[in-house]
Amino acid sequence: MKLSGAGIAALVGGVWPGTATASEGQDADLVVFNGKVYTVDSQAPKVEAFAVKTGRFTNVGNTAEIKALIGKGTQTIDAKQMSIVPGFIDCHNHAPGNVLLYEVIVGNPFVVEFVTIESIIDKLRSKTLQTPPRTWVEGFFFDDTKVKDDRLLNIHDLDRVSKDHPVVVHHRGGHTSFYNSKAFELADINKNTPNPPGGTYDRDSSGELNGRVTDLARTSFNKVGRRPTFTAEQTLQRNREGLAYISKQFVRYGVTSVHHEGGDLFALQQVRARGDLLHRVSYEADNKVLEAMIAAGMETGFGDEWIRFGATSEHTVDGSFSERTMALSTPYPGVTPSYKGNVTETQDDLNTWIERMHRAGIQVNCHANGDVAIDMVLTAVERAQKQFPRADSRPKITHCTLVNDDLVRRIKAAGAVPAPFTSYAYYNSDKFKYYGEEMMKHCMAYRSFLDAGIMAAAGSDFSPGPFDPRMAIQGMVTRTGWDGKTWGANQRISVEEALRVNTINGAYNSHEEAIKGSITPGKLADFVVMSDDLFTVDKEKIKDLQIVRTVVGGNTVYEATSFPTRHAPRVVRRTLAGRAFTSQVALVCAISAESSARMWRCRFRSTLTTCRRCSQNMWHGSMSWAPSPLCPGPLARQRISYSSST
Repeated sequence: MKLSGAGIAALVGGVWPGTATASEGQDADLVVFNGKVYTVDSQAPKVEAFAVKTGRFTNVGNTAEIKALIGKGTQTIDAKQMSIVPGFIDCHNHAPGNVLLYEVIVGNPFVVEFVTIESIIDKLRSKTLQTPPRTWVEGFFFDDTKVKDDRLLNIHDLDRVSKDHPVVVHHRGGHTSFYNSKAFELADINKNTPNPPGGTYDRDSSGELNGRVTDLARTSFNKVGRRPTFTAEQTLQRNREGLAYISKQFVRYGVTSVHHEGGDLFALQQVRARGDLLHRVSYEADNKVLEAMIAAGMETGFGDEWIRFGATSEHTVDGSFSERTMALSTPYPGVTPSYKGNVTETQDDLNTWIERMHRAGIQVNCHANGDVAIDMVLTAVERAQKQFPRADSRPKITHCTLVNDDLVRRIKAAGAVPAPFTSYAYYNSDKFKYYGEEMMKHCMAYRSFLDAGIMAAAGSDFSPGPFDPRMAIQGMVTRTGWDGKTWGANQRISVEEALRVNTINGAYNSHEEAIKGSITPGKLADFVVMSDDLFTVDKEKIKDLQIVRTVVGGNTVYEATSFPTRHAPRVVRRTLAGRAFTSQVALVCAISAESSARMWRCRFRSTLTTCRRCSQNMWHGSMSWAPSPLCPGPLARQRISYSSST
């Protein structure tokens, strides 16, 4: 049974604006007041304040009403008129913490930044010095349109890295890689080798291999050369550290719920158990875990508020938008010889797979970018639903990039939930020229989806695109990229609509709209405090709004180290208020333990050390350094003045 926000509020004792009594007569755990709170709840779309008890919103209303719920044990936050929104939800993310921590990163994962081919070669050469011959040297997060040289990386560049090591640079889009001659030699591939189904070995104008390999053709390299090996315990440790690291990054950007594409489920549970899982996870299973779910009769939705089995991991049907390999019904403009992209699955195989998942009660999730692939997915979904009807199954179409009117109609009829790219309109605008304006009018078609009543959600697809929801909202609203060019302006949506896409629509995508996605009594208290008003700031500057605080389940999991003084909130904690401290060190330790030091000012000067990679804070007074053992990043000191309010 699905419950409305009001129904949930009734069950847990929450009340709506206009009341001022705490649930069951108990003091609130947290009261936030004097803010611009955009709830994404039609019953109370904008309020000034709210209360939280045992990890859930209990009351929303004006400041006077909600302050009446403050008791002796209540934490209070004066938001100083900053804007507050529900926690952001990312419905498609590969959560590559391991890659970010342990691999050679040749491009910027988070923002638009141009690099040189020479810088890529230098980084990979450094790696070869630590790598035995015939062992792979790999680079990650390459973006072909973020290169100062204004050309593609090629086989000759990578031959300069090494002639003894197989070398590969992976495009951040995840569907193309660039190899050196040694890699092709080991894989026994030459210029006369035919392209396999669903992929290509690209060639230059003279017919020679140029190093670029697409989609399924890359599997030829998987079984050649040596790769680093780790014990089971080492692998688990790396997975734990990677998950803890990426969790810190998510909340730093205000993302409180993420749909994980597979990953180490055991490590994820361990990270949660030790308190380092800061965001909620809809776990999208693949391979062995998915098979185990089917064998055990586990359906989508099994789990709790922190880790829950969601849809399947994306089942890939075609290629990439950003790498220009998605399957189109018409040839790519200006490409010779004629090319329509890569289909990576037959219709018969897709039909069989979708029917099996559908019958097992597991939400289907398919990667489909081009109109050809989307048509294939809908054909298989329609077939499965006809053979085995299931109410409200919400088949998920990840990316769902290029649509037409008939596809939109079929998506609506199937009850499908698209999760199109979010940050691409801003971050990848330099790739839109390869498709042209006419095609871009039908790509990442949020306007078309919303007008048809389709609950389109946000799917960053990180690594391929940055997961910053501010960048995403700006791109959805303006359709203007970092380069100032606007494409497909007919698909613009409003700020209000973009906020819904990134919050409540994301909750709907995973059947969780009854417990998250809006600031509604009874729902999980996940919210984000932003430095300025999302609805009134210049639309071209939405991406520059600062995330001041991220809260999950009523607990602060991220606070900015600095923000504009005029917006600095005053936090009152019962555990520090009124206490006397015998030394500066005692006060520093107490504040640090409260995890709210950035909200306090001391009468003495102290040093706060912040890691550039994980944002972890380390205190230094007259005590020794205590950096996190999980943080491999360099330390960046900054002097910050604090003064005690006691």
